[in-house]
Amino acid sequence: MNAITCIPSPGQFKMPPLSGAARPGELLFVSGTPGYHADGRIDEGDFDAQFDQSMAVLTQLLGIGGSSLRSVLKVNVLLTRLEDVTLMNQRYARAVGSEPYPARTTSVVLSLPDPRMLLEIECVAAVEAEA
Repeated sequence: MNAITCIPSPGQFKMPPLSGAARPGELLFVSGTPGYHADGRIDEGDFDAQFDQSMAVLTQLLGIGGSSLRSVLKVNVLLTRLEDVTLMNQRYARAVGSEPYPARTTSVVLSLPDPRMLLEIECVAAVEAEA
């Protein structure tokens, strides 16, 4: 097995003990990405802002790891409010672009580690280039 490259979470905000992404070879595993800004701020109650921030960090991690949204194979989306599913589908379709879409699971959960978090997105992507 190839060596595993771990990519720290971007920004200055102190995250829990995890890597933002891990790359064991030609796949990149991006950890669950909530809508935190680098300074630890989160847009409470604002699904659109949290979604945008989550996707911005996820996209940044993909780039650092040698991939991009177009090479994502599988996405897991965790939502804390059932009423956000339709909006998430609309925002997600705009964010990932045209078909073919990656495989995806969307779950509505009771809560996430911070009660202000409305969503968390993680993915697995194929590596496009050496990082």
